[in-house]
Amino acid sequence: MMMRKKQLCYSALAAMVFLPSFLSQPAHAATEGNVASKDEVIYATLNASGNLDNIYVVNTLEVDKAGEILDYGKYSSVKNLTDLAEIDQEGQKIEVQAPEGKFYYQGNMDEKTELPWNVNVTYLLDGKKVKPEELAGKTGHLEISVEIAENEEGDGVFYENYLLQVSLAMPNTYQGIEAPGGMVANAGKNKQITFTVMPGEEKTLKAEANVRDFEFNGVEIAAVPSTLPIDPTGTGSMAGDMSELSNAIKELNDGVGELETGVSELNDGTAGLQEGSAQYKNGMNELSGSSAGLVNGSASIRDALAQINQSLSGKSAQVDLSSLNELPAGLKQLAGGLNEVANGLTALQENYSQAYGALDGAINEIPAGQVSEEEFASLAESGADPAVVDKLKASYSASQKVKATYAQVREAFAAVEPTLTELSSSVNTMSGQLTTTADSLSASLDKTDMSGLVELQKGIASLSAKYGEFHSGLVSYTDGVGKLASSYSELHSGIVELNGGTSELENGVGELHDGTAQLYKETSDLPGQMQEEIDKMISEYDKSDFEPVSFVSSENENVSSVQFVIKTESIEVEEQVTKKAEPEKEKGFWELFMDLFK
Repeated sequence: MMMRKKQLCYSALAAMVFLPSFLSQPAHAATEGNVASKDEVIYATLNASGNLDNIYVVNTLEVDKAGEILDYGKYSSVKNLTDLAEIDQEGQKIEVQAPEGKFYYQGNMDEKTELPWNVNVTYLLDGKKVKPEELAGKTGHLEISVEIAENEEGDGVFYENYLLQVSLAMPNTYQGIEAPGGMVANAGKNKQITFTVMPGEEKTLKAEANVRDFEFNGVEIAAVPSTLPIDPTGTGSMAGDMSELSNAIKELNDGVGELETGVSELNDGTAGLQEGSAQYKNGMNELSGSSAGLVNGSASIRDALAQINQSLSGKSAQVDLSSLNELPAGLKQLAGGLNEVANGLTALQENYSQAYGALDGAINEIPAGQVSEEEFASLAESGADPAVVDKLKASYSASQKVKATYAQVREAFAAVEPTLTELSSSVNTMSGQLTTTADSLSASLDKTDMSGLVELQKGIASLSAKYGEFHSGLVSYTDGVGKLASSYSELHSGIVELNGGTSELENGVGELHDGTAQLYKETSDLPGQMQEEIDKMISEYDKSDFEPVSFVSSENENVSSVQFVIKTESIEVEEQVTKKAEPEKEKGFWELFMDLFK
């Protein structure tokens, strides 16, 4: 009797426990619920090298009508995270009775699931590759390399449209923390290093530091849709700037064209200058070469006049008049020689005048304007060939040097022509005097009048004295001609070098003009090209029109967002922990209730 009473008590207690839940269930068939939207957060854990360990998904369903709902996913198992309701799983089909509001459940992906990205993490300690499990507690210079690449086995839609934020944390105690291309910020006791990988981009990220007793919380990767739109309104000013640049290049090309014309004219002028200078140089060399003969001939005339004067200075009775008969012919021959010298000096003066005029005109055509170093630097920065700019600069310097040198010796050149004219006149005068003397002497000898001989003696004495002065001047003149010829050789070498430089300059400026013409041709549509590149960049990185799709199953609808949280395992120093006996956990109501049936 007591046993039966106890059994009835147990049955009554069990009925009290289960009756409320039984009464809460509707007596008719379950109603169909409705899901307004769905969010998926994919959690993936990787080992320290980046190899995939496992993946699970937390699904958030926005239920606007309570009842039985359907969802889909390639799960190996599922777990209700909202209440104690059972979730039925049949293949990829998930069924559950869900209340109104947000309903959460976890789905563990099967082993065949692949992430859209391959992640490879390598570690270098003091330049040597080290396995992650051997790094804990190490000291030295550490370099962590994270390689992000497309996983062709995964769903490419996420690779093409998702932006990745890769984060690493290192303690502030580490020294020399560097992360090229990454942003380093203080985060409490750590330095937070963050990299950004654009959609569809494969990238290798590096961070390095001097570490001590190394530990690492791992690499964290957050992947979200790149839904930030790119506003193209500001690109109009950029296109305008490119238009101004294109116009400036056109002006540069036109200016180089004018420069090419000017340099061509300059080169023609320097070529004429070189030709005239060569003629002048040859004439000077001929004149200098004949100076010795001229001086020797003049010395012979001087000595002959001195000898005649000495002979006539003796007693008249002792003079052999038969010898004097030959003197008028000799004097006339001497006069003829002086006439030839005078004619030669006149021809030299005319040739010199022409050569000097050509030289003076060509050098005066060399522009006197100063081109500054800043202007040459500006030309070099404009995109011109540096070699051509250097040639232009060297030719400009040479032309200015020639112009400055000519300015210094111009007075000497100008004095040559009057000197030649004066010298020619003096020689003509002496030739006339000799002819007059010869005629007088001939008449006197015909009359054999000794009184005429006295007059002849006086004339010869005067002529001998004046000719001595003339001969001294002639020697000084020929010395000056020799120095002038020697100095002019150096000037002529400079003119030849100038002509060679302007010729190279003309070729260089021609190449420069060809280059600027090609540059203008390629940049004439620069604004259009710029806009095309902007449109291309926008189409490549603006994913604002991307419609979210489910990662777990293509059958899911109303997907509002899908995000990825990926993390590698930590590298930690193992601690020796002594286990303590845990106190027996106090049993709750359910455990006590179940004990009643044991």
